[in-house]
Amino acid sequence: MKKTKAAIVGASGYSGQELIRLLVRHPHVEITQFTSRQYAGKAVAEVFPRFRGQVDATFTEPDASRIDADAVFLALPHGVAAEFAPPLLQKGIKVLDLSADFRLKSASVYKEFYEHEHPAPHLLKQSVYGLPEIHREQIRSAKLVACPGCYPTSIILGIAPALKTGLVKSDGIIATSLSGVSGAGRKVADEFLFTECNESARAYSVPKHRHLGEIEQEVSSLAGTNVIITFTPHLIPLNRGIVSTIYLSLAKKAEDALAMYRDFYKGETFVRVTPSLPDTKNVEATNFCDISVRVDPRTNRLIVVSAIDNLTKGAAGQAVQCLNLVCGYDEATGLL
Repeated sequence: MKKTKAAIVGASGYSGQELIRLLVRHPHVEITQFTSRQYAGKAVAEVFPRFRGQVDATFTEPDASRIDADAVFLALPHGVAAEFAPPLLQKGIKVLDLSADFRLKSASVYKEFYEHEHPAPHLLKQSVYGLPEIHREQIRSAKLVACPGCYPTSIILGIAPALKTGLVKSDGIIATSLSGVSGAGRKVADEFLFTECNESARAYSVPKHRHLGEIEQEVSSLAGTNVIITFTPHLIPLNRGIVSTIYLSLAKKAEDALAMYRDFYKGETFVRVTPSLPDTKNVEATNFCDISVRVDPRTNRLIVVSAIDNLTKGAAGQAVQCLNLVCGYDEATGLL
């Protein structure tokens, strides 16, 4: 079988590094280009010694006109990815964007949450939100896949069964999430120094985190009505991982919520509905989302807890899962 030629633009960030880890073992993919402005000219294995003996290539300057690939992963900051997508799409290359640039369908909502005009609004209708468990068939035929954020992945997958089955009301939803420090990206900033993060936990971006826009967009689509969510993220002293707790008001009696969730995700390779409450250590460096639910009769609420690895199911792993769909491979290839 001819291998899919894939390029990683922004390969030196945390998500880019995770993409390399996953794709070097993918039996149907050949990585043809690794780009990085910071490390251009340096060997990939010199910057990331973990890839010694696996990757014999150097980082190159990112230049859309010089990319020769069947598919390109854009592991870039928001605003920058949208500059690369149009010329790549014009060349007939499939684009899997790990930034936030094409997740929102509305340019005005994008401006509200990201505080600048969208660089390529004409592509928003074309993009497909890359959450396979919800949009699998649309992803298969997509040319531009907008891979979801890490927080939205953990929350949307946690909410979807309850909303789709009418078990809960669509109003009054509250979600809190705890994230490891790698979720902030591979950058130097005072608030992410070891001495600032270690032995500490703090909420941030209250009350309007940037991911809230895509969470509400997708949850509203599931509910068939406009949904407003209260969402509070927290930074905790872990390298990687997210655990989210979601509170929903019951619309009817929950006979067996856990069984309903299991039935909803039956056949989904990467969603595991568990009787025990999920934790990050059991999903670390995997593409799994672990979910469990509890009914609180005292408050008439459904409590959902989910856990993912923010760099894998929350970023690179989900992007590879989408690549498999786009290319017609088994969805789990290279991820188990």
